[in-house]
Amino acid sequence: MSNVSQAPTPKAALTERPRYTLWQLVGYMLRLGTLGFGGPVALAGYMHRDLVDRRQWITDADYKEGLALAQLAPGPLAAQLAIYLGYVHYRIAGATLVGIAFVLPSFLMVLALGWAYVRFGGLTWMQSVFYGVGAAVIGIIAISAYKLTTKSVGKDRLLWAIYLVLAAVTVVTESEIAWMFLAAGLLVWFWRAPPKWLRQGGLHAAAATQLPLAGGVAGTIDWPLLAQIAVFFAKAGAFVFGSGLAIVPFLYGGVVTDFHWLNEKQFVDAVAVAMITPGPVVITVGFIGYLVAGLPGASVAALATFLPCYLFTVLPAPYFKKYGKLPAILAFVDGVTAAAVGAITGAVIVLARRSIVDVPTVLLALCTVALLLRFRKLPEPVIVAGAALIGLVIYPLMHH
Repeated sequence: MSNVSQAPTPKAALTERPRYTLWQLVGYMLRLGTLGFGGPVALAGYMHRDLVDRRQWITDADYKEGLALAQLAPGPLAAQLAIYLGYVHYRIAGATLVGIAFVLPSFLMVLALGWAYVRFGGLTWMQSVFYGVGAAVIGIIAISAYKLTTKSVGKDRLLWAIYLVLAAVTVVTESEIAWMFLAAGLLVWFWRAPPKWLRQGGLHAAAATQLPLAGGVAGTIDWPLLAQIAVFFAKAGAFVFGSGLAIVPFLYGGVVTDFHWLNEKQFVDAVAVAMITPGPVVITVGFIGYLVAGLPGASVAALATFLPCYLFTVLPAPYFKKYGKLPAILAFVDGVTAAAVGAITGAVIVLARRSIVDVPTVLLALCTVALLLRFRKLPEPVIVAGAALIGLVIYPLMHH
């Protein structure tokens, strides 16, 4: 993400008329959603490189505003940034079409993988693949957590305290407690920028929006299981901040611990599927929805997860230029981000207990960490593919 801070593109060049059509941008996002590996930070980096530096379709100032809003609002960062960039010149139509184009390719891929998993999940080769991939995924999430920690928490003692508390709570409870995220944001806000105007804050409005949304999604569906899926995933989409990986502990708490829709092995496999496919990591919700209730479950889970993030991007976009730089808002974001990164770190430990089951899986996870630290630009899918091949060889030998 180092390229984000380069000199801004001249504003005048883009204020009159956009230098691209809406369909050109939709085409770009469709391609990025199909080929864009590497997680949210990498995807955001590609957008800056292609749309700001190379094509100069978007100004640096607009990009940075989109990135700041994506970090501020709950939901998957890369998807929200894409939605905001669609909004810049083409407003609601642009935001909507770009959002669909960015998410659709990976959704179709996880549907295909979900079908194969259900159809062939009992076969040794499928178990072998996920045996290797599951261990590698732990290494990938561990490195992501490390990078997010150094970038987001820094040397701030208050943020470190929040980070450690959330990591510990996630490990102990094996779930994500949404109100602790909001509490962390409020704590940093009150500490750094004590508000004189507490009753005027926009925070309560943002926190309240997911309630009618979740209820509205559930109210239109008769089948109780789909209604449950809709409400749960709408909550997940409305409460998860920052990296797409932040949704992992939240989903684990609901899908495995509370509802018992999946067992632990299936859940780790679902996270692995999100790592294998390009596009946003959050698309794992489509795979989980498919395992729980087939195609309707996948569709409802994906729609319920991405609808809050779409609304949290489009609704505040007109006001964000005016209020986005307020110290209170920046402090709140820092607190929530530290909490989210702490929860991701805790989730690494929780999930590692399920995937790191013997000596080969320990070695696979450690090798993944070592490779990612040594070769900074090594694409994660290459590691995942290698781990799958190793799993195919080793799993049958270990489980004779």
